[in-house]
Amino acid sequence: MDADIHSVELQWEHIKFEEDGSPNQLAHIDALANFTATLVQKYPGRVEPLIWEGIVTSEEAGMANTLSAMGYAKKAKAILEEAYQKDPAALDAGAPTSLGVLYYRVPGFPFGFGDNDKARQLLTQAVSLAPNGMDANYFYADYLMSQHEYAAAYKVLKHALALPPQPKRPLWDKNRRAVIKELMAKAQAQAAN
Repeated sequence: MDADIHSVELQWEHIKFEEDGSPNQLAHIDALANFTATLVQKYPGRVEPLIWEGIVTSEEAGMANTLSAMGYAKKAKAILEEAYQKDPAALDAGAPTSLGVLYYRVPGFPFGFGDNDKARQLLTQAVSLAPNGMDANYFYADYLMSQHEYAAAYKVLKHALALPPQPKRPLWDKNRRAVIKELMAKAQAQAAN
C-alpha cells in the first residue's frame, strides 16, 4: 500500500505543479482520482487511500470549470469526512487539513458549504495533530491570511519553512516552500501596513 500511496503522491505533484495550465491537466487529475478510488477498494479499512482520494477530488474542484467545481468539492468533502471519522491524525492530519481548505475556499450558503469558523476549527486541529506537517501549517497560515491575521500567519509560515526537507517528495517540497516564501512576503508586507 505504501508504494501505491507514494505513486499517487508523485503523480499528483507532477499534475499539480508540472502540468499547471496544460490543456490535459484536468483529464490527468480525473484519471488519478479514478486510480485513487481503486486503491480505496484495494485497501478496505485503510484511511490513507481515502485521504488521497479526497485530496485528488478536491484538486479536481480547483481545476474544473465553475459549473463542475461544486460537484467535485461536495464529493471531496464527503470522502474527507469519512476519512476524518476514521483517523484525523493520519498522513500528517491530511483529512482535517484538506477539509479545512474546502471550508474556507468554497463559497458559503446559498452557493456552497463554505464556513470560515469550521475551517478555523479543522485547520487548528490539523496543526495540533501534525505540528510539523508542512501542509497543515501552510494551509492554516493561508487561512489566517484570508482572515487578515497577517502576524499570526507569518509566525506559522516561518515554522513551516524551518521544517526539514522531504527527500521522498522533492517536487512537492520545492513547490510548497516556494509558496510559503511568497505568502511570508505578503504576510510581512500586510503586517507592516
